[in-house]
Amino acid sequence: MSLPGIVPLAQAKGLKTQVYEALRELIGHMDIYGSRDPIRLDERALGEQLGVSRTPVREALSRLEQEGIVENIARRGAFVVRKSKDEILDIVDVWAALESMAARLATSRASDEEISRLRKNYSTFDGDGARAHIDEYSDTNIEFHQTIIRLGHSELITQMADQLFFHMRAIRASTIKDRDRVAQSVMDHSRIIEAIEERDAYRAEQLVRDHALELAKHIDRYVDYLD
Repeated sequence: MSLPGIVPLAQAKGLKTQVYEALRELIGHMDIYGSRDPIRLDERALGEQLGVSRTPVREALSRLEQEGIVENIARRGAFVVRKSKDEILDIVDVWAALESMAARLATSRASDEEISRLRKNYSTFDGDGARAHIDEYSDTNIEFHQTIIRLGHSELITQMADQLFFHMRAIRASTIKDRDRVAQSVMDHSRIIEAIEERDAYRAEQLVRDHALELAKHIDRYVDYLD
């Protein structure tokens, strides 16, 4: 099994951490819900591609299992965890609460420079441009929501959101092309940026929460490929 995006690691003191971080990053960019087929992680192949033995790979997979990202199944191997539809809806609801609070906090905690960067980095697409470059916009969309979390400058919110990130990233990537959600996403982002620029805590919180909950509604109504 050859997986893109993996390069051999330097033999360093923090090798275990390097392997863990490399595998976490790899899984974070997988299209977890793009197929109904389970995603198996081959220890031997991963070790060969990273340039390490199977031992640190096995240890990294065990750590990822503790985080609920990987599941080790006896006599079958390690698989990326896929959530059910109900579980995904719960994740989106919790994310809505975390990100909306981060947006509220951002209106008072983010610096003018940070807010200016938000505008500069995430106002490059209009509806037509986003449709024409959907894969690029999908990545930008995901980065936008991560940035909102960071702008809240709450370590606890950031940690909690990180635990949900894999599945939020995957479900956003798999649904952004549905029913012209791109155009609505671009408009929503523009309004969110405007509210944060104006340091309007109530509006920023409401817009971010509603944006996430619209994703939940879409999943509930239209997504039929979750277990």
